[in-house]
Amino acid sequence: MKIGALTEIFPGESRVAMTPDSALQLAKLGHVTCIQSGAGAKAGFSDAAYAAAGVEVLPDAAAVIAAADVIVKVRGPDAAELASLSDGQTLISFFWPAQNPELLEAAAKKNLTIVAMDMVPRISRAQKMDALSSMANIAGYRAVIEAGNNFGRFFTGQVTAAGKVPPAKVLIVGAGVAGLAAIGTSVSLGAIVHAFDVRPEVAEQIESMGANFVFLEFEQTQDGAATGGYAAPSSPEFREKQLAKFRELAPEMDIVITTALIPGRPAPKLWTEDMVRLMKPGSVIIDLAAERGGNCDLTVPDQKIVTDNGVTIVGYTDFPSRMATQASTLYSTNIRHMLTDLTPKKDGIIAHNMEDDVIRGATAAHMGAVTYPPPPPKIAAIAAAKPKPKAVELTPTERRAQEVAAFRTQTRNQVGLLVIGGALLLGVGLVAPASFMQHFIVFVLAVFVGFQVIWKVSHSLHTPLMAITNAISSIIILGALMQIGSGSFIVILLAALAIFMAGINIFGGFLVTRRMLAMFQKS
Repeated sequence: MKIGALTEIFPGESRVAMTPDSALQLAKLGHVTCIQSGAGAKAGFSDAAYAAAGVEVLPDAAAVIAAADVIVKVRGPDAAELASLSDGQTLISFFWPAQNPELLEAAAKKNLTIVAMDMVPRISRAQKMDALSSMANIAGYRAVIEAGNNFGRFFTGQVTAAGKVPPAKVLIVGAGVAGLAAIGTSVSLGAIVHAFDVRPEVAEQIESMGANFVFLEFEQTQDGAATGGYAAPSSPEFREKQLAKFRELAPEMDIVITTALIPGRPAPKLWTEDMVRLMKPGSVIIDLAAERGGNCDLTVPDQKIVTDNGVTIVGYTDFPSRMATQASTLYSTNIRHMLTDLTPKKDGIIAHNMEDDVIRGATAAHMGAVTYPPPPPKIAAIAAAKPKPKAVELTPTERRAQEVAAFRTQTRNQVGLLVIGGALLLGVGLVAPASFMQHFIVFVLAVFVGFQVIWKVSHSLHTPLMAITNAISSIIILGALMQIGSGSFIVILLAALAIFMAGINIFGGFLVTRRMLAMFQKS
């Protein structure tokens, strides 16, 4: 099959769906590749680089469409571009079938197979072709960079001879892929980061990245996770609590980055006009949902505005395209993985298996029929949060009964071990010579003392694994010390070597552990 990539015609779009590296990988699947001349220029990929990778460079879009069996794009086609495709071709791109039903019907009438990269189900097996996550990751990172470009101060706090600089306070609304990327970037720049999400299971993710999760005082159990790993619409009561919390935070925040989106719906309004008025002059709002109407009331898509009270609101809709080289590399990799699943035998022949959950989920039209919407994924992307059981308070009588039972069990085990150990020692003493028993008792004592001495060391000083190895080394040292007084030169030499090597193991272990702990300390 011949895979062809077109130049993006959407205004301001700089990405490309095929890179020279992805073309080399497609060749390993048995495919032949071609590309429209200049398609990768804005992303930093020249025609010469494509030619060197074995890609046929064709002069215009018509030549690519005429030559290719599969067309790959970033943005979905408009009506004219769709009409130019040949009957029976496969188109792989973002398509947004829920927002473009007429375009989808037209594609089905032309007998086109539409693989919508925005419809890839969010299950573990499909992560490698999840283009939405790839682009959201870039958008979240770029949002922080844009915020820093428009913010008049440092992100990190500093104490200098010229004065003290407080750290910036950042609020991330929505902790999906874009939100987590923004959290990671903001934390790494030294800001104090707060984050909010309606899904309770992301609280641990947020806190593990060094941010503070914004909790709501809301009695009703609110689980905002929907099928497929996306957020679900919130109840009116929850929304009111949410907005009240944001109004409380607005005067403190220097930077607000909103990322809340629900597939197939307009962006929810989470940052209202009165919240903008409460913010300090010089504050920045980055609205990543601007393309779907924006999370902020005052967002203007594709524009940057400054309000009367000096708040900058950035409503750009092309954050991934502003990092075109990186975005193209990731997106082309997603496309390549999709084609890998479509070419199971790696023989250059596409087998569109509609029984495959991933392929079926991403296919919006096939064999002259509209196949959208797909059936729900069989496996939930994120397990529903289960309520934690409450600890049962024991009465003093029950607590005392438990302590007595535990003491009796421990005493019984210890007495049993002593009886068994004594019996075994007596049995060995009946058949073994006196010289052996002397050494054997020394060995047993060395084991016991070494275990008690080393195992009691706090694990904050070394890892549990090091405790075990040090216990073994201490056994060797104590046993060797008992042999130092032997009259044999060979025994003395072997004992000295044993002490030396076991000592290296113990002291070296502590040194390595110290270096390991230093990796997790901020200097």
